[in-house]
Amino acid sequence: MIISIGQGPQYLNQTVSVQGWVTHKRSSGRIRFLVVRDGTGLLQGVLVTERAVPEIIRIFDQLTIESSLRLTGTLRSDPRAPGGVEMEIQDLFIFQRAQDYPITPKDHGTAFLMAHRHLWLRSSRQQAILKIRHEVSRSIRDFLNDRGFIELAAPILTGAACEGTSTLFETQYFDLGPAYLSQSGQLYMEAGAMAFGKVYCFGPAFRAEKSKTRRHLTEFWMVEPEMAFAQLEELMGLVEEMVCFLVTRLLSTRREELHQLEREVGPLEKITRPFPRLTYQEALNTLRDKGTVVAFGEDLGAEDETELSRCHDQPLFIHRYPAACKAFYMKRDPLDDRLVLNMDLLAPEGYGEVVGGSQREEDPLLLTRRLAEHGLAETDLDWYLDLRRFGSVPHSGFGMGLERMVAWLCGLKHVRETIPFPRTLYRIYP
Repeated sequence: MIISIGQGPQYLNQTVSVQGWVTHKRSSGRIRFLVVRDGTGLLQGVLVTERAVPEIIRIFDQLTIESSLRLTGTLRSDPRAPGGVEMEIQDLFIFQRAQDYPITPKDHGTAFLMAHRHLWLRSSRQQAILKIRHEVSRSIRDFLNDRGFIELAAPILTGAACEGTSTLFETQYFDLGPAYLSQSGQLYMEAGAMAFGKVYCFGPAFRAEKSKTRRHLTEFWMVEPEMAFAQLEELMGLVEEMVCFLVTRLLSTRREELHQLEREVGPLEKITRPFPRLTYQEALNTLRDKGTVVAFGEDLGAEDETELSRCHDQPLFIHRYPAACKAFYMKRDPLDDRLVLNMDLLAPEGYGEVVGGSQREEDPLLLTRRLAEHGLAETDLDWYLDLRRFGSVPHSGFGMGLERMVAWLCGLKHVRETIPFPRTLYRIYP
């Protein structure tokens, strides 16, 4: 019977087979040791020379790191072994003997590891990160689905920009002219919200920013919920609830992987509602007190966000930014027309923005004016204006970048480790 390594504790004192790849191999006198992985865990195999047939010993000695194989033997509990289970090998079959595996125990530079990303994924560290990413993705859907949101698919190819044209990847769309890789599915989710009330999309987004910071990828994944009849305060409440849900779920299900990454869980265990809130002006005042002057109307930079987030051990809301530095669709603050009803959520420990959202402008005349102010063609977004012409309501939504969220939860320095095959300014291989 073939089982996965993760099922091993269920089959103690039984003879079974497992299939996987060699991660470690060593000999200690009359005993040979082998560690095998299969994606569900690690298993230590033991071959006792005096009890093994010569042919099995010969095959064992041919094994190299990352060779693929099938082991058959009896499982027993051993707390010293990886995964707490050990197999005394009775039979061994090699699917393929790997030759000169390039990633060795010595230190390798980032450029080398990125060029071998297809192999680097096999390392225990990368597997821990991507298992956490999987858990966060699953938890996001669980959270939204349980609260009545409907998942819709937003198009990746679009005919117009939603946040300006300077960061678009352009392609030719048959005879219809230029098309662009989507920066966001938000505008389409607004259409969905007018049909279903509460919707979200969860997929890739593309930004052609020539940025080399540790927080930027040119291709990344984003979840974008949108709610009809919701204003800014309700939106911030949903974000708070969602972030707390993700942290609690992760601590419950992936603590072992966090430990493997040497992620200090104490800061995560402190995350609780409500999150502190600063207006944009209050954020400028805080930065000024710390020696950094940001002119009113300028967006906060990464260093500014880092400085602000380090002032709190909870995620921090910055809300009501100047309209001059924000997108056309954000609703103006009725108490101060210079500002918009938006928010950014900054993760603690210096990780900066992980969520951005706003209340949307629902008035068709005002929205038409905003399009003109931002130099966007009304004809390209006439369908979007239709959402205001036919049954418009107050509505709000946000975008959460998956990679930035995972980077914070894992305590990583760079988002490139949070996605299987990162696309950055200088990286499109493999």
